[in-house]
Amino acid sequence: MDLRTRWALVRFGITFLSLFAGWLLFTWSLDSGSLLAGGVSSLAVSLVTYPIFVEETEAGRRAHLPRPHMFLLFLAALVFSMYVASFRVLWRILRGDINPRVVHFRTRLKTDIARVVLTSSITLTPGTITLDLDDDHLVVHWLDAQTTHSRYAGMLIKGAYEKLLRGVWL
Repeated sequence: MDLRTRWALVRFGITFLSLFAGWLLFTWSLDSGSLLAGGVSSLAVSLVTYPIFVEETEAGRRAHLPRPHMFLLFLAALVFSMYVASFRVLWRILRGDINPRVVHFRTRLKTDIARVVLTSSITLTPGTITLDLDDDHLVVHWLDAQTTHSRYAGMLIKGAYEKLLRGVWL
């Protein structure tokens, strides 16, 4: 078996395991019928979508499996910043002191999954919504824009998210 075929099997396996894990999380059932239905449907979808789900150029398991301890640290930081940002947004709205802007900036994250988690984290944080992600370029609507300078805006919006996500997915 050549290297390309083995990598295709690994990509298929990653896709199947991800879909089946999602099935288990959503159904929350270990009933044999549910496991069979989840396995069959995950297998069928994996056969069709593994070239899309895991790109041929992405490097192995590190691109898809997070480091658990760093991921928990990232989740704690995300929940804390969501909590703090919700009070900041509430205070700004009550005072009528908002300055909405659309800002553009870049991220240094290399893997697609890390970029998607970053954009989702920005959107989950009150006061910011990710409008577009194109490779490493992000477009974000910022309710309380403190600057229009792209690099500085990126530092303020991304905050510690990007640093932590670089530790989660290398």
